[in-house]
Amino acid sequence: MATSDLTSKFLGCLIGKALGDAIGELAFAMPAEAALRRHVAEADVLVYTDDTAMALGIAESLVEAGDLDLEHLGRRFHDNFLREPWRGYGPGPPSIFAAVERTGLPYRQVAGRLFGGEGSLGNGAAMRVAPVGLAYRASPELAEKARLSAAVTHTHPVGMDGAAVQATAVALATVLDPEAPLDRQIFCRRLIGAAQSPEIRGRMELVRTLVSDGAPAKQAADAIGRSVAMQESMPFAIFAFLSHPDSFEDCLFTAALNGGDRDTLAAMACAISGAYLGLEAIPEAWRARLENHDLIAALSRRLARMTL
Repeated sequence: MATSDLTSKFLGCLIGKALGDAIGELAFAMPAEAALRRHVAEADVLVYTDDTAMALGIAESLVEAGDLDLEHLGRRFHDNFLREPWRGYGPGPPSIFAAVERTGLPYRQVAGRLFGGEGSLGNGAAMRVAPVGLAYRASPELAEKARLSAAVTHTHPVGMDGAAVQATAVALATVLDPEAPLDRQIFCRRLIGAAQSPEIRGRMELVRTLVSDGAPAKQAADAIGRSVAMQESMPFAIFAFLSHPDSFEDCLFTAALNGGDRDTLAAMACAISGAYLGLEAIPEAWRARLENHDLIAALSRRLARMTL
């Protein structure tokens, strides 16, 4: 693959992910496509949430540290939260950051104390993992690195497993040629093979069946789920991509307009779509309105150069 094509995919992944996040957040108030499209067209700025802020934290940490360093990543998340606490963080990360400040313990150790010592199985580790999928797209350590990136805040096996499957989806999308037909069954089998937990593996088997049957999005969302639980939202995001692999817009609206955790669903789906189709498939008018577009683009290019 030409360097320019790969850079386009890196840009498409992170810019697409941020747009999915920002537009998905708007979908909570405007859950009909026509109204949402009008608002997006009229918005001065499309503002992303903690989903993108944490993904950018991973990209920053990878570029700065040269590899996935758990304590470095935890500090980057922590610093970014302190600078922009209004991004819409759930209760988990702020409580972890506060406990680290109070005790001086490592982030992973503090995260492991959540939920009675079971750790979080929410979708936060998958919503931010796209840079890991990009950076380690050709590495046999991809799944291990994705699980490690999860452990700063999500130590439950399902939470970590979902991050590995989402990162695998991004990595596959990055290396596939969008000009060739996408074999969706092979794509699903690769993700099923990446799963270790029965919860994630079972949902991905369901995704494969629903995609094969051509199930409507509402039916798939009802069957898979679309809540903040990792085993529901991450698989439905992958369904949204596989339902519309050739259209970034249709992928986004499928992810965001079927209820549930709309911004995170769209962020995950659009990270895969952008990595598959490249930057040029994302509407230019949307890109022009994306908050911190130039910062995200520059970071995408830095990450691409680091991994070439």
